[in-house]
Amino acid sequence: MTVGVANTAVLTLLAERAPDTTICPSEVARKIACDDAADWRLAMPLVHEAVDQLFDRKIIRLSWKGRLLPARSGPYRIGRANDSQ
Repeated sequence: MTVGVANTAVLTLLAERAPDTTICPSEVARKIACDDAADWRLAMPLVHEAVDQLFDRKIIRLSWKGRLLPARSGPYRIGRANDSQ
């Protein structure tokens, strides 16, 4: 697993959803954990790094309970940057 794989997983999951929906970081981790349910938590640091990169490049937005977040902190959801909240 690499950060690049996590980046691709984030973008793929978002592309599979309706434009205004969000995904949970754990969904990304489960996708890249090679179908090993026990390992998805180990993938979370890669997911967080990928999210930080994509957020810094303004490709994604982060939110929690309908409010946009200025940075990744605590619980969050991932959405497309150009979709309305």
